Amino acid sequence: MSHAAPLSPRKTPRQSRSRASYEAVLTAAAQILEREGMAGLNTNAVAERAGVSVGTLYQYFPGKEAIAAELVRRIKAQLLDDLTGALVAARGRSLREAAQIILSASIRHHARAPELSRELERIEEDLPLDDEVAAITDKVHAGLIGLLAEHALPAPEVVARDLTAMSRGMVHAALFAGETDLAQIERRLLPAILGYLGLAHRD
Repeated sequence: MSHAAPLSPRKTPRQSRSRASYEAVLTAAAQILEREGMAGLNTNAVAERAGVSVGTLYQYFPGKEAIAAELVRRIKAQLLDDLTGALVAARGRSLREAAQIILSASIRHHARAPELSRELERIEEDLPLDDEVAAITDKVHAGLIGLLAEHALPAPEVVARDLTAMSRGMVHAALFAGETDLAQIERRLLPAILGYLGLAHRD
């Protein structure tokens, strides 16, 4: 994967037909990434699945890396939306209740498209993504830090990082094992989160 490849769309479509083609390209790319990973992603395959010409694809994206980067931006923005809603719901709650709300939001987010989510996380590590992605990531982290600071936890930056890694890893493991009962996943993972926070879990 070349790090020199441009990672931003060439232009943003304005007309409805152009927007439809743009979205079709992204949808097709997401489907390929879910099934075959980045190794299976190429502009010819994306254009064919999207039902557009390769020339149309190149009007919007300079290459497959830019398509993948746009998908990373979108899933990051979706995570921020999910977490923002959860943080609002957690405001004024006990730390135990807040932890459950945040965990539930994380599970729902990753369960939407677990294979795509995992592949985009790999891509995020490999590609030198732009300031927009970094800003979204910082907002997600800052939201968690703020919540933890409200409960006077020491080193909230470290705790936020650890909780993010713990929940993401455990949720991915459950989903990739084929589990579909999100409530059951939450019931099993919540004690680990509460244990890390020093809170005894009781049903």
